[in-house]
Amino acid sequence: MGGLLLGGRGRLTSAAHRRKAIELISEAHAAGAGLVSAYSEIGICLRTLKRWRKAVIGDGVGHDRRKGSPRRVLHRLSEEERQRILLTCNQAEYAALPPGQIVPALADQGLYIGSESSFYRVLHAHGQVHRRGRARPPQEPRAVPRLRAAGANQVWSWDITYLPTTVRGIWLYLYLVIDVWSRKVVAWDVDEREDPAIAADLVSRACLRERISKGRKQPPLILHADNGNAMRAATLECRLEELGVLRSFSRPRVSNDNPYSESLFRTVKYRPDYPRKPFTSKEQACQWVAAFVDWYKHRHRHSGIKFVTPVQRHSGSAIAICQQRADVYEKARRAHPTRWSRHTRCWNQPEEVWINKAIEEPNPIQELTSIQAA
Repeated sequence: MGGLLLGGRGRLTSAAHRRKAIELISEAHAAGAGLVSAYSEIGICLRTLKRWRKAVIGDGVGHDRRKGSPRRVLHRLSEEERQRILLTCNQAEYAALPPGQIVPALADQGLYIGSESSFYRVLHAHGQVHRRGRARPPQEPRAVPRLRAAGANQVWSWDITYLPTTVRGIWLYLYLVIDVWSRKVVAWDVDEREDPAIAADLVSRACLRERISKGRKQPPLILHADNGNAMRAATLECRLEELGVLRSFSRPRVSNDNPYSESLFRTVKYRPDYPRKPFTSKEQACQWVAAFVDWYKHRHRHSGIKFVTPVQRHSGSAIAICQQRADVYEKARRAHPTRWSRHTRCWNQPEEVWINKAIEEPNPIQELTSIQAA
């Protein structure tokens, strides 16, 4: 009986459903179920049940006496008018135009066949409401890149940023490749142009320095980037295929898909020693970037990796460093336990780093089970 749920307004229920509901309630009541429970299970009240029974006994079937909406529309288009609209829309002159363009064009010629709504209604009935002309149909949104790094040299991220020069309108281009897991800058370069060949050589040197080859036993390295021309160029694609490196791209106009490179560029340009005046030459820019990369890798304690340097995390020594910090905190807590409310600061290194980690939706069944257990 639980399969027949009629809702509160029984007067909108058909005669067949009324008779079926009365039969089910009678059977349930005869089997020992309470009358209130029986009609409540279907979703009606006792007053509705009595009215239905009276109607069935009175006329034998309980006809639905609703008037309904009128089926005859006086201003309905005739079949000839509908065919005229269809033939007009399929003429070569109007085949690439929507009704919003066709109707005014006909009015300029002194013709009125129907309104724009009528045109759309007729076209929809004949399956012709589609994009007309050479416009590209709507594209499916690109899948969200979800990349997971559980160790060094598993996911790299790279990008290019501008460095100003003393000549207005002329820029230097800073190439930076960063390891997502350790935040280590594995390669960088400064050049006067944005060229995929420069990026290909840069990645090749980084792979050689980090000893990444095509036949290594570990999973292939993933190189993540945005949708710039240099990132999608065939030159870089061929080089990465030779190195056994997979490519990954951000979604168009979504900067959050490449957060580690964007954050690194902000660190670059908001350093206190970043030149206040434009660079006078490529050599000056290279000297400053070299000093910055050395500071960033060896002396900068990164907040995203528990305030160790990228080189310490990349080499694996960060675990021992954080364990020593935890011992220092535990010793301080034992010396003055009243100064600590619950526990000491967590110095555990993050085991994995994600780009667009999927958010797990809560399971209502598990939540209900946990609530009941509590």
